[in-house]
Amino acid sequence: MKTRITELFGIAHPIIQGGMHYVGYAELAAAVSNAGGLGILTALTQPTPDDLANEIRRCREMTDKPFGVNITFLPARNPPDYPGYVRTVIEGGVKIVETAGNNPQKWLAMLHEAGIRVIHKCTSVRHALKAERIGCDAVSVDGFECGGHPGEDDVPNFILLPRAADELRIPFVASGGMADGRSLVAALAMGAAGINMGTRFVATQEAPVHSNVKQAIVDASELDTRLVMRPLRNTERVLGNAGVDRLLAKERELGPDIRFEDIVDEVAGVYPRVMRDGELDAGAWSCGMVAGLIDDVPTVQELIQRIMVEAEDIVRVRLQGMLA
Repeated sequence: MKTRITELFGIAHPIIQGGMHYVGYAELAAAVSNAGGLGILTALTQPTPDDLANEIRRCREMTDKPFGVNITFLPARNPPDYPGYVRTVIEGGVKIVETAGNNPQKWLAMLHEAGIRVIHKCTSVRHALKAERIGCDAVSVDGFECGGHPGEDDVPNFILLPRAADELRIPFVASGGMADGRSLVAALAMGAAGINMGTRFVATQEAPVHSNVKQAIVDASELDTRLVMRPLRNTERVLGNAGVDRLLAKERELGPDIRFEDIVDEVAGVYPRVMRDGELDAGAWSCGMVAGLIDDVPTVQELIQRIMVEAEDIVRVRLQGMLA
């Protein structure tokens, strides 16, 4: 399947693995790239730029296909060494960067000078248009149903994707609710040039996370996610658990007076405990509503091949048959 995204990134299938905290390691990224998609390493999961350099080398040993690095720019009292991470990506010869969080404009000239293509994650059409104006090569348009941060507009992909298609000139991928061939064909029909999957890739054999996490996603339905940190305007979609219940109770009790410090126990340092140690109730961890469409833990190769076979069958047989 050839789309503007496969052409831009030099990949066989229009499927991108999103950068995920304590998930985006070399094992998963290489597996996705080897299967014809675009694997993504997560920079901030690595404690230092030197650690990221080692992870890039590890990934290169596992695949000779294109892969990228996610760099999420977040406001922080003690910000990470962003110049070091960007420099490491450039020196490591990576040619694709997924940016998220704050406006990446400060870094674009440096990345483009090194021949790097930049795809920025957006949760609204206005943010996507801003990314286009500052020079991003593509965007990931994330609907309200996505895991992680869906923004504050609450617009699901059935509306958001056609709106993005109406306004954007650069290619974009759909993120949120993507799990199978149906998702891919629907996203293409609404104007996207591919899909970005997060939660679906967590529930694969190569994902380097605890088996408890994978099983929790398989067991969950589309009704089992919760929205947290809404009063702080930092909304995150997470899988419901005891830690999330504690967090939501604090939000109800403190109302508009809540501060980040009040919920730090439920959100800070949670990911290593969940993803590495399998402590599902430690606190809030991202999960999309797409969990309701996930009922197995295949290999990455099996998953991507299944998606592409199903998508082709829908286009060639089901839709073509309707025209006939």
